[in-house]
Amino acid sequence: MTGARKDGDPELVTNGVTRSAWRRLARVSKWHRAYQAALVGVDFFAAFAASVIAVNFTPYAHAGFDPGTEMALYRYIVWLVLPLTWVAVLWANGAYDRRYFGMGNDEFKRVVRASLFMLALVSFLALTFKADVSRLAVATVLASAAALIAGFRLAARLALHKARSYGRAVQRLLLIGSYPEAMEVYRTVRRAPAAGLVPVGVYVTEGASSVRDLDTPVPVFAGTDLVGCAEQIKADTLAVCGTASADSADLRRLAWQLEGTGRDLVVAPQLTDIAGPRVHIRAVEGLPLLHLEEPKISGIGWLIKNILDLASSALSLVLLSPLFLVVAIAIKLDSPGPVFFRQARVGRDGETFHCWKFRTMYIDAEERQAALMMHNESDGLLFKMKDDPRITRVGRFLRSTSIDELAQLINVVRGEMSLVGPRPLPAENGDFLGDVRRRLLVRPGITGLWQVSGRSDLSWDDAVRLDLYYVDNWSLTTDLQILFRTVAVVLRRKGAY
Repeated sequence: MTGARKDGDPELVTNGVTRSAWRRLARVSKWHRAYQAALVGVDFFAAFAASVIAVNFTPYAHAGFDPGTEMALYRYIVWLVLPLTWVAVLWANGAYDRRYFGMGNDEFKRVVRASLFMLALVSFLALTFKADVSRLAVATVLASAAALIAGFRLAARLALHKARSYGRAVQRLLLIGSYPEAMEVYRTVRRAPAAGLVPVGVYVTEGASSVRDLDTPVPVFAGTDLVGCAEQIKADTLAVCGTASADSADLRRLAWQLEGTGRDLVVAPQLTDIAGPRVHIRAVEGLPLLHLEEPKISGIGWLIKNILDLASSALSLVLLSPLFLVVAIAIKLDSPGPVFFRQARVGRDGETFHCWKFRTMYIDAEERQAALMMHNESDGLLFKMKDDPRITRVGRFLRSTSIDELAQLINVVRGEMSLVGPRPLPAENGDFLGDVRRRLLVRPGITGLWQVSGRSDLSWDDAVRLDLYYVDNWSLTTDLQILFRTVAVVLRRKGAY
């Protein structure tokens, strides 16, 4: 897999880690430095703002301090020491680690961990020195700091995603392995531009003949020095794909060869669409074993999901009843027919139920569908057409704003659907075979990964892949993330027709 350098330039040959205790390794990729510095400033400002909130809006925040030296010390601690301590604790908990920028929950888990540490630290110091401070002020400053830091970091992440959409703040990726394995990783990372991984080349391990006469999306290399190849295309990250990682000796030599070059080495095993919480690494005599847990679609978390579904949907029906009345009147005035449209859909374990929606089409829509099949823009089980002539004027507005889907809260109250889950598919398509059937392990949802990742603009294969990913990697955190993302997707009206 790797080849040694042929030249003997001592500045280019690396055979070990940097041995200076004071000199940090200079990374080839430098975008994270500015982002880290910005996060430090953002976190300090958030902690400072929390101190302002606690001091100015909490009763008796200054109680117990005389107007002289004690008050000066109090202000010094509140305005400077406390924000600096927050930054130090966040750093100690890895909240500035560049590997967690832009994707996943690890960054925010470290913020939560730092917040708990700050709570323990402040409580310990207050007890040790018997400080006469307001408990309400302490609680306010810690809680508001944690909330502001998380909020500002979320805004910083969105700004990072925006920069990455323009090709900035990215990691340039050299894929190593057989061409099919490298292309699988290529397609996967291209589906997630927010991750900031941009493939710029492929190093095929089976030789140049394997890609002869192929139209490749990025340059392909074979039989040359890997580090030299990475330098040539300015790749800062090397990704070993699939079976190329099976040879531990070659992988170890490549890691040695990259030491001191400032380039990252990652391994992309043949485990796609499996979330991190299900993957655990267990080392046995230096052999890293990946342990895959079964999907957790039962237990206390699932019980909480069911309770939240029932309570929130029932409350939403009550609160949205005025909107439902307005929608019903608009539908009746726009075209003849019922207010609601009920269609047989397939639910959990293959059970059929009637899915409720506000009617958005003329009453003869199903009869007219056969004549429009040649215009079907979907490659799967659903009929999709952007300019469907069967949609009414009010129906087009209801679809673009997703208001028509709110009627499915009735199905959630009845226990036939969930707020979040795979979308229910029409029952007339018959039995679902193969991988598609696995999506029936959970109740279908009003929203899901399909909806927040492109909606009707997605291909059928991508929609199925996202639904299966949700089933295999479900968690309460995932549900909450999807609900928050749904709001943004609905406001943008992207892919709704």
